[in-house]
Amino acid sequence: MMLKRISCVSLLLTLALSFSGCAAGTGGASATVTNPRGAGQTPASAAGELKYKVPAGWVTEEPSSKMRVAQFKLARVEGDAEDASLVVYFFGSGQGGAVSDNVDRWVNQMQQADGSPSKDKAKIETVTINGLKVTTVDVSGTYTAQMSPGSDARHNDSNQRLRAAVVETPKGNYFAKLVGPAKTVSRWDQSFVEYVKSFEFK
Repeated sequence: MMLKRISCVSLLLTLALSFSGCAAGTGGASATVTNPRGAGQTPASAAGELKYKVPAGWVTEEPSSKMRVAQFKLARVEGDAEDASLVVYFFGSGQGGAVSDNVDRWVNQMQQADGSPSKDKAKIETVTINGLKVTTVDVSGTYTAQMSPGSDARHNDSNQRLRAAVVETPKGNYFAKLVGPAKTVSRWDQSFVEYVKSFEFK
């Protein structure tokens, strides 16, 4: 009788453990299905890229560094010695510095012949385009930016114009910078405006 009672208890324990194991397995599978993105991945709101329409006449080039997500050549007008260049940068989420810091840096890359502050002559605007906050800069003068990041060599190009934009997206800030001879940039001015108006994040 005692042996029979122990066998029954053992059977009940075995069944209980079996059901417990099945329940635990089901719970794990359900969690995987309901959270397919996995822990620590980018939220759905930040999944996407900056999209835009490339204006007619812009020549797409291979980006010369990993920080450049796009690069374009805008052909020079008669009388100018070089083409204009537009580069789109993305450094990563939370990277690239504050909007105001970038605006100030761009403005300070232009020097005025009379020595006056370039910020007094710069046109700075903030607008909302397709739900994105976009800050644009338009400033002319002598372009004195570094030839390359960290370089002691600097440009010293007179009669230049810089048009730029910081685009704030759920993924992080994108930076678009157009610079070149003033007449050439003016030739492409309207296409730059249309380019900025086409920004979308999707």
